[in-house]
Amino acid sequence: MIPADKQNQRIGSLKGWLSLSPVVVFLLLYLVLSLIIGDFYKIPISVALAIACIWAIASFSGHSLTERIEIFSRSAGHTDILYMIWIFVLAGAFATLAKNIGAVDATVAITLKFFPVEYIVPGLFIAACFISLSIGTSVGTVVALTPLAAELAGASGGNVPFVVAAVLGGAFFGDNLSFISDTTIAATRTQRCKASDKFKANLWIAVPAAVVTLIAYLFIPSGVNEVSVGSVDHPWLIIPYIVIIALAIFGINVTIVLTAGITTTVILGFIGGNSLIDMLGYMGAGIDAMGSLIIITLLAAGMLGIVKATGGINFLLNSLTSKVTGRRGAQACIALLTSAVNICTANNTVAIITVGSISRGISDTFSLDPRKTASLLDTCSCITQCLIPYGAQTLLATSLAGIAPAAPWQYLIYPWALALSVILSIIFRYPKSYSYS
Repeated sequence: MIPADKQNQRIGSLKGWLSLSPVVVFLLLYLVLSLIIGDFYKIPISVALAIACIWAIASFSGHSLTERIEIFSRSAGHTDILYMIWIFVLAGAFATLAKNIGAVDATVAITLKFFPVEYIVPGLFIAACFISLSIGTSVGTVVALTPLAAELAGASGGNVPFVVAAVLGGAFFGDNLSFISDTTIAATRTQRCKASDKFKANLWIAVPAAVVTLIAYLFIPSGVNEVSVGSVDHPWLIIPYIVIIALAIFGINVTIVLTAGITTTVILGFIGGNSLIDMLGYMGAGIDAMGSLIIITLLAAGMLGIVKATGGINFLLNSLTSKVTGRRGAQACIALLTSAVNICTANNTVAIITVGSISRGISDTFSLDPRKTASLLDTCSCITQCLIPYGAQTLLATSLAGIAPAAPWQYLIYPWALALSVILSIIFRYPKSYSYS
């Protein structure tokens, strides 16, 4: 007969896995099934999420149906989610407006005319690294570069998912390292260390991964071909993208950046002979094109809110910290903890805040250097956020590029290189001066 304490432990385990089951259902339906079929366009992510949401509400015991739906709705309508939706709306309006007045074509033509095609993908990766490091946000970087990257690939017969993956990787390079990134602020505050010290420790992990990625992009064929480009009739149409990138580099809020980009594009559209009615129509079409993305975001937020409400996050935290042994094990636990929670929240900053105090306790118990702990928190959250197809950055990038959310996944070199760098840093205890107190 099983002892009472073991029975309680077993029941707790079953309840914990049931709490996490909506995430498992979604991943099985979308990722696993897509891999089996060999086509990421066959299974709509919105359908997979809708089924997972239905399962989440149905399996949520102890509350009435009305209460369950209210919890789902509050999570979907959180201020952070609505803020992301505003970004999606503005990004859709800008991208479609810029395309229809000819700004995209002009920018692509100028780039192809003066930039060797074999260096377009490495160049986009470096540009994404620089912009994200400057502005501290992967979302802003995705907004600034993805439309241009997708059009460059399309105009030259290149692999669009491959190019988008390069932008995503570079975007998370800066999100991880930037002093003004939300993830850096959350990681350093929870671990009580200086951002400058965390940056130095983080460099040893992120820079090798970025170098490996850059070398890979120099040698892996991207499918981008030489294109004969004649004279560019309206070179001034590149101005909206210059405005977007310049304001982003100066760290202006992304909603203001996009609004400025739309305003500039409208002015240039008037100069080019476009009517206000036509341009309003272009913006409306762009906003409508974001509809699927907005629905996916709301469904994912609601589902993950129920996972948290049913104790799924706490179950993960308790399970992963229950058998920690040794300093390497402690660092590995912090890395896994952050990654697992990020999978369940689809928000790297929230993941860091959620596990920050527990990681601090593990760090104190095993005499880990808080600078290395902060680095692990930030780095692992960015790795996971870059890899999950339902993260805001990936959803926005793939929507702007017109591809499936999971399409860039097989080309995401940087997060895998970064994951390997994290593993090696734990095994070989580097940087040594930042590993243990």
